[in-house]
Amino acid sequence: MIGVLAAISAAIAVAAGAFGAHGAAGPQQADWLRTGGLYQLIHAVAALAIMGSARGPAILLLAGSALFAVTLYAMALGAPKWLGALTPIGGSLLIIGWLWAGWIYWRG
Repeated sequence: MIGVLAAISAAIAVAAGAFGAHGAAGPQQADWLRTGGLYQLIHAVAALAIMGSARGPAILLLAGSALFAVTLYAMALGAPKWLGALTPIGGSLLIIGWLWAGWIYWRG
């Protein structure tokens, strides 16, 4: 299931980046779409790479990148800017996921 979610996440990231490059309403919206897409794509690939040996961190990377990116996508599409207050929660989940993965690999 992690692989399926990671593949869907990567597809959404590519679509968001393409929309940011070609259809965004303005430079701020394009930047939000680009940033969300970049983070979502990187973490989808990372989740695929570690899902066999670090399942929990892989799930956390997917959840964190989804929250991070979706809040940016929503604002780019006209949602209220206060939604951006949730974006750092997604970023915090990403940091925790990376630290957790490092701990798992350090332990061997």
